[in-house]
Amino acid sequence: MKLAFSTLGVPGLPLPDVLRLASTHGYHGVELRTHPEEPVHTGLDPAQRAEVAAEFKGAGVEILGLAGYARVAAPGDDEPVLAEIRALLDLAHDLGAPYVRVFPGGDPDTQSPEEADATAARRLGTAAEYATDRDVRVLLETHDSHRTAADAMRVLGLVGHRQVGALWDVMHTWLGGEQPSETYAALSPHLGYVQVKDIASADDTTPLPLGEGVLPLAECVEILSRHGWDGWLCWEYEKRWYEDAAPLPELLGPGREHLSRLLNDSA
Repeated sequence: MKLAFSTLGVPGLPLPDVLRLASTHGYHGVELRTHPEEPVHTGLDPAQRAEVAAEFKGAGVEILGLAGYARVAAPGDDEPVLAEIRALLDLAHDLGAPYVRVFPGGDPDTQSPEEADATAARRLGTAAEYATDRDVRVLLETHDSHRTAADAMRVLGLVGHRQVGALWDVMHTWLGGEQPSETYAALSPHLGYVQVKDIASADDTTPLPLGEGVLPLAECVEILSRHGWDGWLCWEYEKRWYEDAAPLPELLGPGREHLSRLLNDSA
């Protein structure tokens, strides 16, 4: 398995500094939080996109994916959501990134689960054809209204397209009461990559250094290894939402060592 970290952990950090951190601490790739607050976003012009791609290539670091914020199950018209996904797919294509992350974003106050599922599946099915043309996969993250694999599969089962898959966020499936073995069994045919992290408890989701919290990271890695899965583990440290959390740069080295130990122990 290859290791990456998300720029959610280093909000607004210039790309040369991000790449220096990845190279220094032995990470193979970076997941780019794709938002106007960040150096990489859908407003970049062609020259800027080419410069970003060249910076990553020069550093020998891969762009794992673009972490966008389109909410595919959200109430409302389809077109604004589809336009947001198309913009992310165009950017991913231009940067050479294989994946685009989207959220479910259903609203239980105004939608039934069936309505949210149908809305998400309709939009993802439409986006799938564009994703095929751009040679990028759209990954539905286990998150918010669809936090477990069982929830996500209600949508992915309706879509049934190879360019639409799943992103396993280990915190959300754990918070949803799902066992890692259940999550993997459901998502494995669709799995793009896995986001790892650690937290103190279900009531305190402030990010912690890997291995210092309650999430079943060792079990997740063991299950992935046992099934011969050789994709990406991406550390999503949510510094942007928890300003008092310890700075990520000083944790990256120990975090990589922890993940390497888990991989060795599961081999």
